[in-house]
Amino acid sequence: MLRKYQTSIGSFTRKSTFFWASVGATVGLANLWQFPYLASKYGGGLFILLYLACLLVVTLPLMVTEAVIGRHARHGIVLAMDGLVKNAGCSPFWRLAGPLSILAAFAVLSFTAVFGGIVLAYIFFGAADRFAGASTTSAAAVLSELVSDPGHYREFMAWHVFFLILVVAVSARGVVKGLERSMRLVVPCTLLLMLLLFVFSAMRGSLQSGIEHVLVMRPGQVTGDSLKAAFFHAFYTLGLGMGVWAIFGAYSTGHTRLKRSILAVVLMDTLVAIVAGLMMFSIAADGNSLDGERGFSLLFVSLPVTLSGLPYSQVILASVFLLVVLIVWATALSLLEPVVGWFREWTGAPRAWSAVIVGVAVWFAGLASLFSFNVWADYRLGGATVFRWLELGSGGVVIPVVAILIATFAGWCVTRRYAAMLLGNAPALFRKIWFWVMRLVLPVVAAWIGIQYTLFSLGNLCDNGSAAIWCQEAPVVEVPPAEGGSEVFGEGANDEMPLDAAEDLVVPAGHGLLESDEKAPKQSDILYHSV
Repeated sequence: MLRKYQTSIGSFTRKSTFFWASVGATVGLANLWQFPYLASKYGGGLFILLYLACLLVVTLPLMVTEAVIGRHARHGIVLAMDGLVKNAGCSPFWRLAGPLSILAAFAVLSFTAVFGGIVLAYIFFGAADRFAGASTTSAAAVLSELVSDPGHYREFMAWHVFFLILVVAVSARGVVKGLERSMRLVVPCTLLLMLLLFVFSAMRGSLQSGIEHVLVMRPGQVTGDSLKAAFFHAFYTLGLGMGVWAIFGAYSTGHTRLKRSILAVVLMDTLVAIVAGLMMFSIAADGNSLDGERGFSLLFVSLPVTLSGLPYSQVILASVFLLVVLIVWATALSLLEPVVGWFREWTGAPRAWSAVIVGVAVWFAGLASLFSFNVWADYRLGGATVFRWLELGSGGVVIPVVAILIATFAGWCVTRRYAAMLLGNAPALFRKIWFWVMRLVLPVVAAWIGIQYTLFSLGNLCDNGSAAIWCQEAPVVEVPPAEGGSEVFGEGANDEMPLDAAEDLVVPAGHGLLESDEKAPKQSDILYHSV
């Protein structure tokens, strides 16, 4: 017989677990390889304030909505939306948000595990002193050999499998023995390791340089592009639209204060991103040596080169990439949970078998992304690899559509009385803000972000020489490669919206990373996603 607050798919036993699991879900690669760059370029402390405003006013209400839907139903997002739509007497159309959330989580998890395999390999590369005296060229060659060399794809596959085993083995142990215990242990240890590395970087490097890049307020850099970048980062960095918040809400105890916990998670996620930025810019030998760096170039090339010159660089590099592995592992475990929960509710299969079956499916789907960097790199549809289409479909279409469906349903289909019951004991001001954000603001913002994401992604393919139809219809203009693509934002002349600003909203722009190897991952291969 189930105890109080337990669901058929499991429950947390401690109210603080929701916080730790949610922090593990939200702190991802974007906190490390994107946020520091955005803060340094778009106003420092003022950009952080804009980002917090976007989080609190726009994305936090959606996080609360997904969590309370799961908590009310005590089921994953699919059954939760099904029951909520029936109780509200609305069209069955709105139930589509459930399956699409699972699809998005599965797709994002499939290539997140590929990134996890790369980072896992870099722990051993750092410990083995592969980056001793490394230059940018030699560090890029290490990444290229692992990821894009067709002769080494089996080694890449091995790291990919190794990482997935670490994730699935924990999930298979269940909600309490696996997810809850691991998150309560790993997430605090991750934050402690980050704090230790921050102290080290402040002592060995120049903390003042980090403060100048990340925290100092620079009004002259704040433009409309700063607000756009803040919206994009806030939308894609918190795991929205993939059923994560619904399943964690379903697992939460009746004593967990969801709204306060979610607010604390948002603030913690921002704090981690700030600390990561301070750490990176402080440890750089030259305070400006990481300017303009993000994505693959920052994490797998510039950072190893910077750290390789320090004493005990092997230990430092291994520790840094251990930190990154723990972050990606927690993200992957969180993304796996809604899919496993849905599979259990759909089939009634035991937890262990559900985790293994879903894990095998994720591995198989992840091979499409993995091979896109090497053996399948020459096979392109519409000018893009399988990985690019997979990420475009999930990040540019499915996740924004889920956000629109949930927000529109909550704002227009659910009565205010029913919404108040879902939200529970909340201040009247919060309920009023929540209602109007769901009804008017969030659907428009999510649609705008999805459209911009998709348009820029398609335009980026044209810049890379794609022969797709939408590229052939575009007027032929002689433009240097580094300046293409601003048209997709409809901003007019380049002097009205600099191209590098447009790239920052969706794709970390290229810096010539591995230009000699067309199959290697480039900055433009990594669009925004929930990692």
